Amino acid sequence: MKYFSKILFLTILVFGLTNTQAQDENNPWSVFIGTNAVDFYPTGADIVTPDGRIASSSFGEDLFFETGNWNYITSISSVGVTRYIGDGISFELSGSINRIDRLGQVEADRLSWFNIDGTIQYNFKDIINTGWFDPYAGIGLGYFSLDENGAGTFNTNLGVNFWLSDQFALTVDTSYKAAFEAPDFDLFQHRIGVKFSFGGKDTDGDGVYDKYDECVDTPGLEEFNGCPDGDGDGIPDKDDACPDTAGSAEFNGCADSDGDGIDDTKDECPNEAGSAENQGCPDADKDGLIDKLDDCPNQAGPSGNNGCPWPDTDGDGVLDKDDECPDVAGITDNNGCPKVTEEVQKELNEYAKTVNFATGKSEITEDSQEALAAILNILAEYPNARFSVEGHTDSVGRAESNKKLSESRAQAVYEYLTSNGVDSDRLEVMGYGEEKPIADNSTRAGRAQNRRVEINLMK
Repeated sequence: MKYFSKILFLTILVFGLTNTQAQDENNPWSVFIGTNAVDFYPTGADIVTPDGRIASSSFGEDLFFETGNWNYITSISSVGVTRYIGDGISFELSGSINRIDRLGQVEADRLSWFNIDGTIQYNFKDIINTGWFDPYAGIGLGYFSLDENGAGTFNTNLGVNFWLSDQFALTVDTSYKAAFEAPDFDLFQHRIGVKFSFGGKDTDGDGVYDKYDECVDTPGLEEFNGCPDGDGDGIPDKDDACPDTAGSAEFNGCADSDGDGIDDTKDECPNEAGSAENQGCPDADKDGLIDKLDDCPNQAGPSGNNGCPWPDTDGDGVLDKDDECPDVAGITDNNGCPKVTEEVQKELNEYAKTVNFATGKSEITEDSQEALAAILNILAEYPNARFSVEGHTDSVGRAESNKKLSESRAQAVYEYLTSNGVDSDRLEVMGYGEEKPIADNSTRAGRAQNRRVEINLMK
């Protein structure tokens, strides 16, 4: 017993910093195993020894520090069972054995001793708000047998449990026992030992008892009432819309990687800040087409052209999409194409009437190349204009033959033009024969003027 103070000090030093729980509704049962010491001296009673001497003391004198008056055996000599009732109240049933060598300061002849007690205890741990330091006080009744004598007792009790873990504690207590029938044998009993608490159920083994565990079958954290937080974001998995990805409470546990206020599960562009109306995607040029679908993300343009502005290649103010002549400057009224004027029409026919043919045939003569080249250039300047290639003859010969000859000569010019790049859809072949003279067929000069090819704009 002389080492009691050292053991108590070391226990408080080593385990005083741990956060443990005392016996409570979670572990309602506990068992005490330890040793006890019985001391008759500090009771203030006069004890008559067998040889007639009287041993007396003052109440409480040398209660803890004169261990020479203690009676104890060096083995397990005290056991107890405690049941937690509720609101800090417990009931303990305990028993002890001992050997009495001293009655106060008077030696005795190794008297046998046992006692049994029932004690109502109140624990103060909830009041002082500590998990490991658990002082208690109690009152109760008991019975002891000393050699061949016995007596009932009224007991008061003070003690402390030092909880080393949720289930193990070092327990030290002292009881004062006032004997009903034998007041000369009032006594103090000291106990020290270990206490093991049990009875609580923790199905998933996470340290949170089932009674308080909101996730009974899944190991979790005490701070979340036994529920897990797999991604460590401070939101338990049961309340986390994204339990495998760390997020924030604002988005129910989901992340907002680009910080645009739209969580990644709803964000079609989770790594690029965007707007809600675009489902989290950016639209840098504000043209209504998100950047990932926009061929020109930094230049506003219509969706019909993949987010790019329509070009105006010829710079005539008519966009290429509406411009029938995108490579040639024109006018709006003519769908972006240049308009054939009377001057141009006149020039065209000045060249056309110089196209010559072999006599009585539709073969174009070599000296007509310059005129044909000039015609090609003019037609190229008006790419959307349609023309009629018209053949004419004088009145010499049969009218039927003249018509056929005019058609074949117009056809020859048509074939020349289309073979040199003019779209066939722009040309129409007409043969009028001698039907549309422009001069007098009775004169040689007039007939020469009537033998001609004209290229006229079609309205």
